[in-house]
Amino acid sequence: MLQGAKAAVTMLASMAMLCASTIVPAQSGPLMLIEAASGKVLYADDQDDQWYPASLTKIMTAYIVFEELKAGRLKPTDMVRVSERAHKEPPSKLGLPVGGEITVDLAIRVLIVKSANDVAVMLAEKVGGSVEGFAKRMNETARRLGMTSTHFVNPNGLPDPGQVTSARDLARLSRAMMTRFPEHRDLWAVKEIAIGKKRLRSHNGLLKKFEGADGIKTGFICDSGFNIVASATRDGRQLIAIILGEPSGKDRTIRAASLLEHGFSTSPWKLLFGVPTVDSLPRDPAAKPAASIRKSVTAWNCNNHKPARRMVRRKGKHKASPVAKAKPAKSSRASTRSAKAAAARKAPAITGSTNKSKTVKKTEKSRSVSKTVPPPRSAEAKQ
Repeated sequence: MLQGAKAAVTMLASMAMLCASTIVPAQSGPLMLIEAASGKVLYADDQDDQWYPASLTKIMTAYIVFEELKAGRLKPTDMVRVSERAHKEPPSKLGLPVGGEITVDLAIRVLIVKSANDVAVMLAEKVGGSVEGFAKRMNETARRLGMTSTHFVNPNGLPDPGQVTSARDLARLSRAMMTRFPEHRDLWAVKEIAIGKKRLRSHNGLLKKFEGADGIKTGFICDSGFNIVASATRDGRQLIAIILGEPSGKDRTIRAASLLEHGFSTSPWKLLFGVPTVDSLPRDPAAKPAASIRKSVTAWNCNNHKPARRMVRRKGKHKASPVAKAKPAKSSRASTRSAKAAAARKAPAITGSTNKSKTVKKTEKSRSVSKTVPPPRSAEAKQ
């Protein structure tokens, strides 16, 4: 019986290694998968490497706003104003004019769904008095949550060499968000919101495609690649996956879905073998500092790539020219045929056949050009 038990454990361990090998390719960024309620770690790889958080920063921004709401120092109906500084923030943004105002409640929704950089500054100035004052509050909160590899400079995650975090720290923050503010949990699952005639949509592709998906936040700048903190709940059990440094938005979505699916399929037996928590898991002594991965990112606005859609338009114009030249040639030969009809009745048939052959060749050439035009790629805004 003992031998049978050992065999079963060995088999389960082999299954775990097999599942893990399908999740992580040779050159992936940091990954972590935890159970939200218990904090138990179901998967971790390079979890202590520092990384640029990009718009995952806004999870902390929202966390602090929720703290203020819970303490009664801020109300959902309070107004936040567009300052000169907020107005100058680059996309992704809401884009209201200087002096414009929206409620705190709407600002939070826009922050989470649209990932608006200007709204992050508006909330920061409302709560902290200034971006610098709010950043100080962010770092104090990070230390309180045990986020030892994290430092914040701004509330939106726009590029700054001093704005860093790790997969483990994001897991700590996200778990705290979900467990301490359950009253706001539904906000992270919102797919889109309407403001007047505008419809603002989430960048989180899992919300539409993955069973049980209910959050949390995506992020992207060229130096960080495509990041996501993804959550999903099945049978009342929520898992949180952190994926950093994917080369494209599509890769990010696929990796997150794979990691979450791995957790839902393997976690029942893994919990029986003394699984560590996000806090008890030993720190990696080989953890690396943050470094840009810009060269591996496939987004068109990184690495001086030209927008794919413009390339298609230019090639489309060039593509049509052979056909355009073939048409007048056919008309010219038709008039020559008519002039020689009395002298040689077979000439039109011969000329027509030759013209058709050349036209077909030019058309085939045109088609071959169209096959070389790459399909347009969608580019995700900095969020």
